Amino acid sequence: MTKNLSFSYSKMGMYKECPQKYKFRYVHLLPEKPKYYFAFGSALHAVMEFIHNPAHTAIPTLPEALNFLDKEWNKTTFEQKGYASAAKELEGYAEGRRIVESYYAQNPALIPPPVSVEMKSTLDIDGLSLISIVDRIDYLGNGRIKILDYKTGKTVQREPDQLYMYQKVAENSPTIKALVQAKDPSIKEVRVAELSFYHLPTLTEMKFDRAPDKEIFEFWQHVLQVADKIRAGKFDPTPGENQCRWCDYRNLCPVFTGKEYTGTERRTRPQTLPPAENPLTNEQDLLSEKIDRLGQLQEEVARLQQDIQTLLEKNHFERHFGKHFKAELTNLEQTDFTDKQRVVNFLREKHLLSKVLAPTKSTVLQLLQDETVSPQIKTQLQSFIQRTKTVRLDVEKLP
Repeated sequence: MTKNLSFSYSKMGMYKECPQKYKFRYVHLLPEKPKYYFAFGSALHAVMEFIHNPAHTAIPTLPEALNFLDKEWNKTTFEQKGYASAAKELEGYAEGRRIVESYYAQNPALIPPPVSVEMKSTLDIDGLSLISIVDRIDYLGNGRIKILDYKTGKTVQREPDQLYMYQKVAENSPTIKALVQAKDPSIKEVRVAELSFYHLPTLTEMKFDRAPDKEIFEFWQHVLQVADKIRAGKFDPTPGENQCRWCDYRNLCPVFTGKEYTGTERRTRPQTLPPAENPLTNEQDLLSEKIDRLGQLQEEVARLQQDIQTLLEKNHFERHFGKHFKAELTNLEQTDFTDKQRVVNFLREKHLLSKVLAPTKSTVLQLLQDETVSPQIKTQLQSFIQRTKTVRLDVEKLP
């Protein structure tokens, strides 16, 4: 008997994005790099599960929910979450707390408990083992349910494939049917009455009616076609500027290496192929990539410098050592004139312009050390000066 193909909405989405990427992730089982937005979303989903857990006799208080978020958030480091720096992670954490506080302010504690939260199930259907995680299911009575999916990205928009997948799973899942019958034993059939995306950052809900059977049938035929291509081993890459630029598997992809990955090659820097073989290696694309790469590196350097300086100052250190480099803070004082024209007028009035040749900042400052200039004039010049203190961070390689 043929084993069912393990399948899900996210797997289908990755295959549609690029079959080769699907192969790296689910055939070669190569993990992707951590993404901060996944970690952020997972933490908030966990909090929502905690808040609306049907096992609770009462909805947890706001302090309890925030305490749960703290524990969930601190399970991993900022690197493990995929944040670029500790400072960026703190921004994410602060945003998470803001969302939870706003959620409690908008939603009173009288929300009826759902049928389930974060329900994980596997539905064997049409040769597929359909894996799904439904964020929340509310019972509306008479066998009707509402499926709610939490969104944590910058924006939220209708995603028909995801809605159709939810509906297909919910109306065919023995697990969901059993949950509904536990509330109402007379129910023979479960029917999705409403599907909803709930955007947590803005606390807005997008509601959608049940999709017609014809649309679900057409969607399911497309799902089965994708599954057939996966079974047939059709993993031809579909390169494009945006998806390739941010792909974690670029340095293994045949589009860039010129050969199929077999699982034995080491991860190396991408190789450049002739234009005929690699659609992204013309000079304009390479220039764009280098500009973006340089910009990303400069942003990372700036973030690291700020993080290091903050930690040094917090611990009252002037210098600190890594294994191969040292970092040192140098106090600097920047000197400038508040009104340059007044300085020129003053020098002209005191017949000192000839001494400085040209009234640049350095030549005027030299007058303060000139013994032939009277103390009164020096005092007047000092009044024109504005001093600003800064700190410079130097990092040097250790001998």
